[in-house]
Parts: sequence; structure tokens; C-alpha cells
Amino acid sequence: MFGKSITRRSFIGGAGLATIAGLAGCSSSSSDTSSSASSSASSFDRKGSVYWLNFKPELDETAQKLASDYMTAYPNVKVKVVTAASGTYEQTLTSEMDKSAAPTLFVIGNQDGVKEWGDYAMDLKDSAIAKLLNTEDYNLYDASGKLVSIGYCFECYGIVANTKLIESAGHSIDDIKDFASLKTVVEDIHKNAATLGFDAFAATDLDSSSSWRVTGHLANLEYYYEEQDDGGWDKCPASIKGTYMENYKNLFDLAVNNGPVDPTTLATGGHDPATEFTDGKVAFLLTGSWDYANISKKQTETHCIPYYCGVKGEEKAGLNCGTENRWAINDNASDEDKQATMDFMVWLVSDPDASKAMVEQLGIMPYTGAAESTNGYLTDAVKYSSDGCYTMDWATNYQPNVDDYRAALVSALNAYTADESDANWALVKTAFVDGWATQYAKANA
Repeated sequence: MFGKSITRRSFIGGAGLATIAGLAGCSSSSSDTSSSASSSASSFDRKGSVYWLNFKPELDETAQKLASDYMTAYPNVKVKVVTAASGTYEQTLTSEMDKSAAPTLFVIGNQDGVKEWGDYAMDLKDSAIAKLLNTEDYNLYDASGKLVSIGYCFECYGIVANTKLIESAGHSIDDIKDFASLKTVVEDIHKNAATLGFDAFAATDLDSSSSWRVTGHLANLEYYYEEQDDGGWDKCPASIKGTYMENYKNLFDLAVNNGPVDPTTLATGGHDPATEFTDGKVAFLLTGSWDYANISKKQTETHCIPYYCGVKGEEKAGLNCGTENRWAINDNASDEDKQATMDFMVWLVSDPDASKAMVEQLGIMPYTGAAESTNGYLTDAVKYSSDGCYTMDWATNYQPNVDDYRAALVSALNAYTADESDANWALVKTAFVDGWATQYAKANA
């Protein structure tokens, strides 16, 4: 009925399948002359500067360490890593690109980004980094056919559940197969939170550090199912119908009303939902594979389950799988710095130690020779797919004028969580549906 399964090629390429366990259920000259980062090259042969504007805050510590390691191996190369704060990448990129020493390596994650930043990007077609890809499924091109950016990791997201806590509450994760069964477990845990010593859902904060969980990721369930009704989208539609807004509301309401935090405080945020989960204070968290490395250090019995929301046939749902993590090289940089950046990228995905560090933090990297993923939530995604469940692709990537669109949605959700009335939910639907058409018109004026 919905979507496509994750194939071996599109999901992991040559990286090899991780062990399945647990869940039941479902044009620049530099591009032609780039080196292959051969280990036999002299450490003094490379020179130039790399400025990596990192998109993922959770990667910062690893990225800084890798930059230091690279400069030790290649002392004539300077590598600088700056990590934008959560929710501020576009603003940071705009600011940094105006500087004389602009980023040489940055992210163009979706088609809106191609429109905004594609002219700055070097054509990566036939480049050294592109030749290492084991799939082209995550590449972004502009209207002329230029390869603007390429994926550097593949992610999945859904509802991460602490199986140990669920069992201690008298339930089993294997019993959760649709929204009705999820609701039963969640509401029972919340009702007995004082006795159990933990609650159901982590705070669904709506401040800039966390609102992406619902304005980007959770919103995908509405877009995905509507996209399937339309036969699939290959470009951003001028408008959406909001057919599945009640399903979005089902899961949003369940999350905000069954946790330790008063919904009226979600607008200001500051509750640190990830820490609530890793500290064992809650059993459910809206997140994905990028959080696995941090979560697994403290909670070893967790799985990622689908966005059950009351859609017919959802017992065959899988996880939301895709990426907006795509690298681009600044074509306005010097030839030397573009070459240095290309060599650094190749090293990140092909050096055994470097790629292992990247994969441990990010999950699967779509490059031949990259280290194999051990990310448990990506394993869950493969498990669902191998059981015949449909994969929910990232229709969220089509959001028009994404920052303005999400800001309006946050404003409406803040009004709703302050007073969960039908009138305020109508404002959410207006921001969600009419806001799409409004922002599409602005973006395509």
C-alpha cells in the first residue's frame, strides 16, 4: 500500500548488513585532479585550508577530534570545524558565507537549499568523493544537472522506546503494533508514573533546540501518507490538503499529555528531553539514529518503533528513513583549498579509523569501504523492511521556505499547548496546510 522497502543497495550499499536482532513486527578542475587520499602519499604533499561548517551538533566532538587527527597526519593542512547550534544552521551559513574566509565544506540538504546555495557549490560529478559512493540515491542536482551535494550519512527516526522500562510497567514492546496499542501502553505508564518512578514521553519542547522533533520529523507522517495518496512526489507540491492532520494530532497529543512536563511549559523549552530519556526518567522519546551513540552509553535496551498514529494499515509501517545530511564544496574557494577539502572528505569516508568514528556517531555512510554500522536503530529499520513493512521516506525535505514555515507552525503549536482547544488546533492546521501554499508562493515568486 505505501512506500518502498529498504533495499540492500539503497540502505547500506557495500557496507554489509548489521546483525538483525530484537524487534518483532514489521565544474571545477579540482574535481578532476583530486587525490584518492592514498596512505602512501607523503604527509607533506598536502596543503591548504579546510573550513567545515558542521550541520550536526551531536557530531561536534567527533568532528573536532578528526580535524586534529588529520592535521597531525598532514601538518601542512589547516582544518577548522565550526558547529552551528541546533536549529540555526541556515542563519550561521548565511553569516559565514559573507566572510572572506568562508566555509569550504558545508551542507546543502534539500531542494530549498539547492535553490539558495547551489550557485556556491562546486560540481561534484566525477570527483574523487563521488566515485566512492555506493549509491546515488541521496545526491542533489540543480536544474542544469550539476551535482550540488552528496549524502554523507543515512538516518532513520521514529519513537525510541526503552524496552526494559516498558516491561517493568507490565507491558512488552512487541505488543505495540498500532496507535491503539501504543496509546494503551503510554497512558498506563503515565497514569502510574508516581508508582513506577518514570513517566511515558519525554518533553516535546517547542524551543529552537527541540521543535524540529514535531515541525520537521513528526510532520513527516502527514506529508508521507499524503504523498502516497498522490502517487509520490518528485518535486515540492504547490499545496497540500492536510488529509492526515488528525493522525498528526493523535501522536502529538499523546506525546505532550503523557509525560512529566506540563504542556503549557513546552513553548519555553529547556527540559532536555534526551537526558530525560538517557537517565531513565521516561520510556519514550521522539528521536532517531543520530542519538543512538549517546543513548546506548546509558540505556542498552532500546529500540526505534514507527510513528503509529491511527492510519489504516499502519501495522505494516516501518521507520522514517532518509537524509538531509549532504556535503557541498564551496566553488568560490581557491583551487588549493578545494583540493584540500576534497582530500579531507575522502579521508573521512575511507580511512578505517576516521570512517569508524564517523559511522559510530552517524550510522550508515553510503561509501564503499566505509566502516560498517553498528547503529541499533538503523538495524531496527532494516528489520522492519525485511519483515515486509513499508519505509516512510523523508517527504519533510519538500517543506517550502522551511525556516519561515516551521516558525509559523511553532507559533501555532505554542498557542495550542497553552490551551488545547479545537479553535487553537484549527490554527495549527492553518499554519500546517495553508502555510505550505503561502511559503511555496514566496519561494517560487
